Parts: sequence; C-alpha cells; structure tokens
Amino acid sequence: MPMKKSYILLMLAALVASTFAFADTAASRAFKESANTSGFQPKEGMVPDGATAISIAVAVWNPIYGEKEIASEKPYNATLKNELWTVTGSVPGGWVGGVATAVISKKDGRIIKVYHTK
Repeated sequence: MPMKKSYILLMLAALVASTFAFADTAASRAFKESANTSGFQPKEGMVPDGATAISIAVAVWNPIYGEKEIASEKPYNATLKNELWTVTGSVPGGWVGGVATAVISKKDGRIIKVYHTK
C-alpha cells in the first residue's frame, strides 16, 4: 500500500510540474509575440477626446480619493494642450476648496500626473 501512495504522489507532482511548465511556456510565448507587435495606434491617439480623458481620470481618481469625493466634483473639465489632456473636477459656486486633477497623454493614455489641489 505505501508503494501505491508514493506512486500517486509522484504522478501528482509530475502533473503539477508539467502544468507550471506549460503555463510558463504559454506566457513566455505570448509575451514574445506582443513584444514583436507594434499594436494598434489610432491616428487620433488612444485618448481622442475629452470624454475619454474624463473617463480615464475618474477611473484613476476613484480609488485614490473615493467615489463620493470625486462625484462631488462634477462637472469635470478636460482641456488639451501640447498633446496632454488636463482633466479637473469643479468646485460648486461659492464654495472654497480644491479639485482632483489628472494629466493624461493623448497619444498613448499614460497617466502623467495625478494630484488634488487645496
């Protein structure tokens, strides 16, 4: 009986090892394929308009500042200068305070900077 248990454990170990080896090979192959591909680059950039820039900014702000805080800063504004979107929240009229700000690359969607004014 102990021989049978040893055999089963050995087979199970071999199966687990081969699974990890296959996963590593598949991941490695996918990485190599993506590294050799330029990917799709839209003519107007990954962030073509203010609405897209605002969506990205809100997605970045929410986990940092909280959904309630970010929702209170509506409406959001997006301006494009030198191929960078600057997205800001708003302070209601008569209120004093700062707003969330995000600077996003129009070309590739990189988040350049995120901060909250006071």
